[in-house]
Amino acid sequence: MTFFGDFLFFFCMALVLLPAVVLGLRGKPLGPYGLLASLVLLLAALAQDVRQLCWLLGYLLLEVALVQLYLRLRSRFGRVGWHYALCLALSVLPVFLAKLSEVTPLHLFQFIGVSYLTFRTAQVIIEIYDGLIQKVPLAEFLAFLLFFPTLSSGPIDRSRRFQQDYHRVYTREEYLDLVGDGLQKLLVGLVYKFVFASLAYRLLSLADPKANVWLALGYAYAYGIYMFFDFAGYSRMAVGAAYLLGVRTPDNFDKPFVSHDVKEFWNRWHITLSQWLRDYLFSRLLMRGIKGKWFPDKLTGACCAFLVNMLVMGAWHGFALHYLLYGLYHGVLLALTEVYQKKSSFYKKHKQDRWYRALSWFVTLNFVMFGFLLFSGKLIG
Repeated sequence: MTFFGDFLFFFCMALVLLPAVVLGLRGKPLGPYGLLASLVLLLAALAQDVRQLCWLLGYLLLEVALVQLYLRLRSRFGRVGWHYALCLALSVLPVFLAKLSEVTPLHLFQFIGVSYLTFRTAQVIIEIYDGLIQKVPLAEFLAFLLFFPTLSSGPIDRSRRFQQDYHRVYTREEYLDLVGDGLQKLLVGLVYKFVFASLAYRLLSLADPKANVWLALGYAYAYGIYMFFDFAGYSRMAVGAAYLLGVRTPDNFDKPFVSHDVKEFWNRWHITLSQWLRDYLFSRLLMRGIKGKWFPDKLTGACCAFLVNMLVMGAWHGFALHYLLYGLYHGVLLALTEVYQKKSSFYKKHKQDRWYRALSWFVTLNFVMFGFLLFSGKLIG
């Protein structure tokens, strides 16, 4: 059974969502039932893969222990840097080992959703350090981590936002509106993933990216379109299913191919990942660098932070060379865009002109599509 990928999953999902609809229409809390539904679907999906199930259980034990340990350390000793750094490093160690296992014979922490679960746990530890989180009830934490609509491929929700929905009780009218929106997202996601993405995937077989420049360009566009409809379709279905469980999971895509520069693209593509990296890596690295006078000026700091930020994004997808190059490529594009927009008088003079916006859109689209060609691994594989 594949999450949002086959008939068996959709059949099982319908079975666990029907009681949620009944509870919601009766004005009952949906949070605890969401945890139960997630456990049922997860056990059904991993019933035939004991090794993956064991890795997941081991991961949960580790992360729950780390969060509770750091809560106690933070409460008793305050903001001690090495306490925070050690717990945060241990919390992200599983995803590091999982990605390393993809290019080595280690085979550690190989289970569904390890990348997304790790970012959720890291966010909790970071916000405990910031003083934004003072307690983490076990049931709520597990419900947040294992929430089945977003378990395998996101979107990446935030714990405090999720917690509000976990405790919220909707009126019948509010829940009916939520169900209507959720079903619409589910249907649109189905069309995206199983119609448009399937058609784009067929086009991939018609182009050899190593044959010549034109076929490489055709492959890049076909792969980019496939990636959008496949991932955006999954994300819409995940958000739709979450709505039926009373959780307003944030959307993950917002017309990314209309972007006029690469910064705008990353505000529209995989939005929750972009925002996570912005809030918990880019901004903190830049502020630390400015405070520690690591850089001669803020612009240089921003460029360095973009490079690190996007290299981490590439490594988060995997340690294969094409993922790392994809991250580095977008880091360079973002850094160059930042310099150009901050320093260029030509940009400041013409950025609102219609001809300039059209040209900017065209250039951005081609940069983005070349990035997808890198991401596919076909260019260097």
